[in-house]
Amino acid sequence: MKPALTVLGAGIAGLAAAAAARGLGRSCVVYEAATRAGGLLDAIEVEGYRFDQAVHVSFADKPELRAVFDRTQQHRYKPQPLCVDHPYWLRHPVQNHLYPLPAEERVALIEGFVARPDGPVRHYGDWLAQQYGEPLARRFPERYTRKYWTLPAQELGTAWIGQRMNRPALADVLRGALTDTDSHAYYVSEVRYPEKGGFRAFIEPLMAEADIRTGHRLQAIDTRARRLRFGNGIEADYEKLVSTLPLPELVRLATDVPDQVCEAARHLVATSVDLLSFGVQRPDAFSELWFYIYDDDVLAARAHSPSAKSADNCPPGCSSIQFEIYSSAARPHGLSADALAADCVRALEKWGMARGEELRLLDHRCVRWANVLFPTGMEAQRQIVLDWAESAGIACAGRFGAWEYLWSHQAYASGQAAAQRVLAAA
Repeated sequence: MKPALTVLGAGIAGLAAAAAARGLGRSCVVYEAATRAGGLLDAIEVEGYRFDQAVHVSFADKPELRAVFDRTQQHRYKPQPLCVDHPYWLRHPVQNHLYPLPAEERVALIEGFVARPDGPVRHYGDWLAQQYGEPLARRFPERYTRKYWTLPAQELGTAWIGQRMNRPALADVLRGALTDTDSHAYYVSEVRYPEKGGFRAFIEPLMAEADIRTGHRLQAIDTRARRLRFGNGIEADYEKLVSTLPLPELVRLATDVPDQVCEAARHLVATSVDLLSFGVQRPDAFSELWFYIYDDDVLAARAHSPSAKSADNCPPGCSSIQFEIYSSAARPHGLSADALAADCVRALEKWGMARGEELRLLDHRCVRWANVLFPTGMEAQRQIVLDWAESAGIACAGRFGAWEYLWSHQAYASGQAAAQRVLAAA
């Protein structure tokens, strides 16, 4: 018998869809390509160390997700990330904490802030200049944009920004430039992380309650017959379908997709991320939960310390750190794992955080789908694909299914809403 709802992908959005179906008293099966559930929130476990797949902390505020996450014992932290632009370490966001810079540079940046241009916002570059002034925009966010997004700010739209970028008043900039104060301009006042099990522990209750079929890599979707075919030879019919697969992959696997939709899908691009995970055989080597990297001679855009988040993430007496190096078709790096690791080691030595002989590369992997890219005009192409999916009876959810820059709690809400929508129409 077909389940009332079939879900593709057992990341947090797919698990949320399954939970929503259970809440409505409807049957649900979740198919997952990997050997275990979790998606981007799954853990990397190696030789007694545990790493998340890039920076993960929770600031979920929706009661439905808090009810799930709060089943797990958790640490609570005030977020105090730093930004390194060697030899300077500035509090995040940098525009509110310019104090470590030389006085003359602070003056020039403040003068630029006061003289911020006005006019139409054609792209993210315009937005940055109008928010921070051209000198500060060039000095910090434009450089970071190339590392994290792999595109110049002038090629990105602005729909993704939301509350992610702080927009300071002149008083905030002056205060942060004249005093070494923490204005706490971060967008949340508290972040949470499991005491044991890594970030994955937060979603394990959802996994335990769902009917998940792992090892099912989708090979084709027959949207007319409503049938799925998997690489392991299994076929399954579906009644209602929620997909958390990346939209370009969904189009590639589906039958009878119009040429216009295939062409639109080719315009949907994402970054990949190389994760370089290191261990050190001494405690407290890294104290920051995470930090942002502006150095032009360092490939990584961010780094985080799993051992600082929870001692359970590494063997006794040890520490750990993970670097994120982003790439895309627009900015491939073409480097080997050894070359990427060597770049990370040089950075740690330069910053005085660890010596090369102390560091051991425990894991390297490239996560194919890291972040949705938002080049100008992308939204129109995305809508063409989403309209086709809806017409084909497929509800799309999650970061790559909805093709949005979603945090974990937003991805949960996306999966929940998709399941409730299609089941209400049943």
